Order: sequence, then C-alpha cells, then structure tokens
Amino acid sequence: MAAPKPAGQPQLIFVDGSFEDLAIEMADYLKAEDAKQLLSQDKKASVEDVLTKLVAASNALNTVSEKEYTAASNLMIHLVLQSSDPKKHLPALCSTFSKPLVSSPVHGVGLSLNALTTVFNLLEPNDPIRSRVFMEILKFLRAHGMYDGLRPYLEKLPEWLEAWGTAPDYQRKIYEEVAEVALEVGEQSQGYEYILKALRTFDADKEDVSSEEARRLSLRAIRMALLSNTYFLFQDLRGIASVQALSDTEPVYSQLLDIFAEQDLEDYNDFNDEHEGWVDKENLEHEKLHRKMRLLTFASLAAATPSREIEYSRITKALQIPAEEIEMWAIDVIRAGLVEGKLSQQRQMFLVHKVTYRVFGQKQYQELATRVDHWRSTLQNVLTVLRQEQVSAKAQREREQQELERKVANAGAGSGGNQGERRRQQRERTDNDD
Repeated sequence: MAAPKPAGQPQLIFVDGSFEDLAIEMADYLKAEDAKQLLSQDKKASVEDVLTKLVAASNALNTVSEKEYTAASNLMIHLVLQSSDPKKHLPALCSTFSKPLVSSPVHGVGLSLNALTTVFNLLEPNDPIRSRVFMEILKFLRAHGMYDGLRPYLEKLPEWLEAWGTAPDYQRKIYEEVAEVALEVGEQSQGYEYILKALRTFDADKEDVSSEEARRLSLRAIRMALLSNTYFLFQDLRGIASVQALSDTEPVYSQLLDIFAEQDLEDYNDFNDEHEGWVDKENLEHEKLHRKMRLLTFASLAAATPSREIEYSRITKALQIPAEEIEMWAIDVIRAGLVEGKLSQQRQMFLVHKVTYRVFGQKQYQELATRVDHWRSTLQNVLTVLRQEQVSAKAQREREQQELERKVANAGAGSGGNQGERRRQQRERTDNDD
C-alpha cells in the first residue's frame, strides 16, 4: 500500500494502480532483480526498501527507447514520491535523469530536462527538497549550454528561495551555479549579476565575510568587473561587505578597485609603478585596464567641468594622448555610455551634454553645488536682462500711446477751428447778399 501523500500534492493522473503493482511493473521493466526478489517474498517489503532497490537500478532508464522514456521516467518519479522521505531517493534519481539518453542523440537532452522539471513541479511549492532538484537542473543546463532553458526560472528564484527556507550558504551555491550557466553561453552581464547576488548572501555581521569562500568569490567579482568591456561603475561592488574585507586579506586588489571606482589614469600609472609586474602576474590584461582607465578618466573630467566645455588641451593631458586621438576617445567614451556630447573643432572643445558620475560622495556633491551655483548665476543674469527688456518695452509702449493720443488731440483741434472759420465766412456772404 502506498504511503499517504501530503495534502495538496499534485498527482500524476495517468498513473493508476497500487504501489506494489506499479513497483513490480517497474522492476520488470528495469530488469531490477533485487527489487523483483524483494517484491516476491511472502513478507510484504517496505516501501523504502523497494524504492532503494528500484532507484539503484534506475540507470537502465538511460538505455530505453525514446518513445518509452517519458512514460517510464514518470512512473519512476511517481513511485519515489510515495516515499515518506523522498529526499533520500531523489538525488540519485535526478542524477540518473541528468545522464544522456543513449537511444536519442537528438531529443535525449530535452527528454532528460523534462524528467528533471517534472520532479521539480510535482514537489510542493514550499518543499525544501525543491532547492536540491533545482540545483540538479542548473547543473544539467550548464552542461548542455541551455541558458535559455533557465530564463523562465530566474524571475521567481528569490521568491522560491524564501519559500524553501534555503540557508544562505546553499543560496550562494545556487546563485553561483546560475552565474556559471549564463557565463557558459557568453552572458557576461547576467553571470556577473548573479556572482554579486552570491556575494550578498554573506552575513556582514559575522566572520564569514572574511572566509576563504568569501575571498574567492570577491576576487572573482572584481576580476570580472575590471575585465568587462561594458562594466564601468564599481561603487556597488565596493559596497559589498566581503569585498570591503579584502582590504585586509588582498590589499593590492582593494587598492586597484578603489582606483577604478573613483580615481584617474595618473593614479593607475602610479599603481603600476608601485606594484611593477603585478597586473601581468594576475593575468589582468594591462592594455584592457589601461584603456578602461582612460575612458573613466574622460568621464571624471566631464563630471568635474561645471561649464560643460572641455578644452582639447585638458583632454590630452588627462588621458595622456596626442591631440589627433581626441576624436577616437570621444567616440569610445560616448559608446561606453559614460558621457554624451560632441566635439567642436572650431572652438577646440568637447561640449558635454550629459555625464555619468562614477561615484557620488562629498566631492561630487560639491561639484554639483558648484554647477547649480553656476546655473543659478546664469539664470539670474537672464532674468535681469528679461526684466530690463520688459521695463524698456513698457516704456516704449507708453511713449507710443502718448504720441498717438497727442496726434489724435491735435487732429481734433485742427478740424474744429476750420469748421468755425467756414461758418463765419458763410454768414458774411449771406449779409452781403442782403
């Protein structure tokens, strides 16, 4: 008789029969002699003992035909879920499903993934075992370069981890495995994002931020950020507790991160002089770092210029480049999304439209305050000119109105005098006629 199932657990409605009958059918199908012998005894075998034998023989599923695989795997899953403690059997069963289906080189990967996801979906949503099954799915996706198969899971992953009550250390393993799946197919930004999620699982109030695992992951994140062609802002990374702890265990890496977070090319050159050969020893690709540092220096120069007009001479000095390379670096910094603007060859200036601040601390607040004061002064000057123009325009309108009234009054007075003279002359003619 099957073990009672937890309330609300989903059923495979196409599986019908008692546990014993289905177990005998499965044992025959797998040619599991130990299980068959156990089931044929007069004394009824326990569910757990039978499942142990069946799961041990489940590798035979990888040799069945493509058409039979789904039905056979579903029956095996159904049987295992009759256990009072499925987590004893699921790791081995998931390991079986993760192996390639010999009879189906084309569709075998998809069939195996379907079997794994069936296990996952048939477990209760808040069942902690789900986290272990999910890890097996991640390993399978990574092995087969199937990042697209992972995308549907990512949105719900934080909610699932909370529902499963997953411990921080296992959350970290899951996040790092997600990163590996993404990196396997070249999804660098997604990979980096999940490495940061893994780092944030370390408790800043405990000593684990200084552990070997924390150090390893922190160094990995720093290296990824430094060598990325698209990552230019390091403030979030620098704010993670385990990364901050590197100032004690890995001071050179910590110093380099500070330079890329808020300093300039000259500081990077000084760093190389101080730690000669260190960058090459750590395989950090000096040319790539040097180029990135020039772009970041350009951004800092733009952010520190309240007038938004940078003379070519300042660019060449800060970036340590000849004047003929200014256009190339201006194009590159715009493509990187750090600065928006245009070159004025006539004025020999770069005109800044918009700039991304690398950090926003006290220094940046002061620069912003300077810029706001500059804008306020400009607006006050404009307002003064507008008010003067308003006064001048009002005075001009008043003068014009007065001139118009004077002309109208003069015209009226002239017209009245002429009419009186004509009446007088007319009376004189009448008197003469008489």
